[in-house]
Amino acid sequence: MYKLILKMAWKNSFLRPARTILVITMIAVSMSMMLAIQGLYDGMVKNMIDKNKRSDSGDISIYAKDYRVQKDIKYRIKDAKTIKEDIQKIDGIKAVVLRLQAQGLLSTARKSSFASIHGIDLKEEEDFGKFSEFLKEGEISLEKRSAIIGVELAKTLKVRIGSKLIFSTQDSSGEINSIALRVRAIIQTTNIGLDNNAIFVDIKKLHEFLGVNHKHATQIAIMIEDNRLISKIKQMYPNFDVKSFLELQPMIKQMKDMMVIFNSITFFIVMSVVFIGIFGVVYVSILDRIREFGIIIGIGMQYKYIRAQIFLESIIVGLIGYISGAFLGLILLIYLRDYGLDLSSFSDALEMWGYEAVITGTIKVSYFTSTFGAIITASALSVLIPLRKIKKLNPIEVIKAEK
Repeated sequence: MYKLILKMAWKNSFLRPARTILVITMIAVSMSMMLAIQGLYDGMVKNMIDKNKRSDSGDISIYAKDYRVQKDIKYRIKDAKTIKEDIQKIDGIKAVVLRLQAQGLLSTARKSSFASIHGIDLKEEEDFGKFSEFLKEGEISLEKRSAIIGVELAKTLKVRIGSKLIFSTQDSSGEINSIALRVRAIIQTTNIGLDNNAIFVDIKKLHEFLGVNHKHATQIAIMIEDNRLISKIKQMYPNFDVKSFLELQPMIKQMKDMMVIFNSITFFIVMSVVFIGIFGVVYVSILDRIREFGIIIGIGMQYKYIRAQIFLESIIVGLIGYISGAFLGLILLIYLRDYGLDLSSFSDALEMWGYEAVITGTIKVSYFTSTFGAIITASALSVLIPLRKIKKLNPIEVIKAEK
């Protein structure tokens, strides 16, 4: 019996081919657009998180108590080298780097700006976050008194490769000290704080300049393979300020929370399109076949078989729409993943908010599974009202009325 019902449902789904194809197209287009938007949004957030981790905080950062509030060199980690060696022995640790940072005034012959100087080891930074990938102009090198400057800070000071800079700050003894630097490279990390304010020098030279022991650091950044290590490291160093990436970047945490809301809205839109489209097709189809239903009810066909047929009709339309939308959406997502969306016309505004001019997308199986559930649910719900009309049908009156 159910095999016959399935055949009838398939045939009746395309009773009016133009109308059914229009609904399938509507579902496919709306679904593929939603998949593409989801992939782009996730890609933007993923790229921002990746570059922020690689250029600054890693998965975990360790600071001395009060350093993040005071930003004073006296709040530094004095046994940083020993802590680094201990952390490297833990299973699941990918990379660890030490950084030394100080706040001060960066000046040229014509202009000056507040800036932060970062002492780094280029080899360790390359292993930690592929530092060379941030290069925008010049050559990644910190020989002699070379410096690497953030792209927005370079624009503010109107400097280029080879320009001379003077950085002034208070050293560890409390004296105001200055160092002359030469711009060797300009980088763009899309990390707003670094691009706007940071200048990078060799960590050994910064130790000497600030009068700080070479074992000291203001930050220990860690890359991990397992997020469970976060709580373990916090327990290991209760006397330090140990923060995870999302604790250091509340804005990105809010963006991830917004993504949940965005996905909910996306599903609501897709379900609404599917519901309205299939409801219209099924309802009009039932009105066209009202005498047919009256006759088959009159000859004794049970309501449950009619209900199964109507459900199958809506599921067939929804399923074809889903398959078409999934195929089209996958093509769009692959294109966005491989080539991205070029928004160079808005590059300045995007960079201001930490985004790249070319936005690449990402692909997740969850996009397709969750959308499948949404479409099937909407397809099933869309037949409830038409089924009520059939249930209340009086076969005798319908047959008489059609004569």
